[in-house]
Amino acid sequence: MFVGTSLTNIRILHGYTRKQLAEMLEVSEQAIWQYENGYMSPRLEVVNNMKKIFRVKSKFFYSEDFLVKNGRSKIHHSHIAYRAEVINSVHKTTTEAKHVEFISAFLNIIEKKLNYPQNEIAILRDKIINYINNSEDDRKKQIQLVAKMARDFLKIDDESNSNLLFILEKKGVFIFEKCIGDKIDAYSLWSEEERPFIILGNLKKSATRRNFDLAHELGHLLLHYKLEFSALDNKSHTICEQEANLFAGAFLLPEKQFSDDFNSLPKKSNPNSYIELKKKWMVSIQALAYRAKYLDLLDYQQYRYFNIKIHQDGYKTEEPLDDEIKIMRPGKIRSILQFLFENNYLSLATILETLMVDIEFLSNLLGIEEDFFRKYQRKVSKEFTVSDLNFKVK
Repeated sequence: MFVGTSLTNIRILHGYTRKQLAEMLEVSEQAIWQYENGYMSPRLEVVNNMKKIFRVKSKFFYSEDFLVKNGRSKIHHSHIAYRAEVINSVHKTTTEAKHVEFISAFLNIIEKKLNYPQNEIAILRDKIINYINNSEDDRKKQIQLVAKMARDFLKIDDESNSNLLFILEKKGVFIFEKCIGDKIDAYSLWSEEERPFIILGNLKKSATRRNFDLAHELGHLLLHYKLEFSALDNKSHTICEQEANLFAGAFLLPEKQFSDDFNSLPKKSNPNSYIELKKKWMVSIQALAYRAKYLDLLDYQQYRYFNIKIHQDGYKTEEPLDDEIKIMRPGKIRSILQFLFENNYLSLATILETLMVDIEFLSNLLGIEEDFFRKYQRKVSKEFTVSDLNFKVK
């Protein structure tokens, strides 16, 4: 029997409305509604087209709902914190929530073979919540101290941020890349299983901007635990974004060390003077100046001249070193899969069979290139040789 909820879930995952999917399948929108609600089963030809669109196997639509079968993790779309220019639509947010639900179901499968250490990000979050609940400091001071607590807890080198992505993954954040859209840099949320997720957009960005995205989303995870972002008005949403930005600046550029570095600059209003600091801290020139202004290391006139020069030199779109500093990519899930595959604890074939999907689907879901999976796709069949007969020559 055709399982309508399976079609609903995978349609939402891909961001299609019923009308859009109907046009792709050349059926009516009413037919899609009937498929999803169990009033009618699609013809074999339609199912075959669904397979091609979604990169799944036929039995995906005739088996128990994939998300229910693999320990559905209810992701509340209202808890998604975007680093974006605008508040996103319910449709977009629902799609992203479904994406994380599918990732969580995948993690439930591979975690049957693994025992993770205690998630240190969750421990840090609880320490921060306890501090804020018992603090009489104003909000800005709280955020500054929270950033210091986080940097100290994560044991990040006070002279650089070069391994930030690696450290966050090691300490318990699940970081993935995907095509989110040209107006969204990243988003983050906590799942019901207390997994912290950061999803990074895969549009070309510099390593320094990616570092700021990571720090910004870490700020949301620590400061805005399970806050219902979808219920916020524009003003409240802006305040949350400003708080995450304030955290990111203080986290990436600790006050004492950064101030010592900045005060040694020869021309503080000239963006080109910041290039070595950018290389050291792995933070954009614009973010360096903004932090300096916040710490009163730049006065109004200096900061104004700095921004004029930023526009004149074209640094708003591309800065020096943007093409030279290597962009770090998430590696935790890739490394786990490589370990499981190469030690025969779990095979790619088993994963694809369990998920009832093709490699293209898995690649898009996890943000890992198809070539990584292709090399594990073919099982090397053992060729029969004379030595297997165990006979002896007379």
